[in-house]
Amino acid sequence: MKKLLLIRHAKATHETGFADFERPLKPSGLQDAAIMAGRLKEHGHVPQLLVASPALRTISTANVLSQHLEVPGVEEISGIYDADQNQLVDIISQLNDGYDFIGLVGHNPGIGQLLYYLTGEVRDVPPGAVALIEFNTKTWAATGAKTGKLVYYDTPKD
Repeated sequence: MKKLLLIRHAKATHETGFADFERPLKPSGLQDAAIMAGRLKEHGHVPQLLVASPALRTISTANVLSQHLEVPGVEEISGIYDADQNQLVDIISQLNDGYDFIGLVGHNPGIGQLLYYLTGEVRDVPPGAVALIEFNTKTWAATGAKTGKLVYYDTPKD
């Protein structure tokens, strides 16, 4: 069985002066990421590996999660930034099968579209939201349209 934890980056600034790629998390975003990490840990949802877009807000979110969940490091995958559903599906299919539980930190609309594609579930995916999907498969390449089951969903405001 494979488990994929989809994570939308926490709240980032929209102030002028920052290129989209360099937008930092707001203080409330850092706090929300820590809250979500605590909830994940409380429920025993701790991935073996975190992969993230290299954008500042996603790496910052992933680093907070990594520290709180004691996940060793974060692997940056440049293709996650600005990826649509199909690009994210391609990335997932190439993940290392040695890992059964991976967290993917990315951006909307891709994360929301991917959640629907993999599970058939329509959910709002605000900043900081997490969605745990289980797949009855032994390889990441075998994941696809509606092959996953949403087993946990949470947002910072829930």
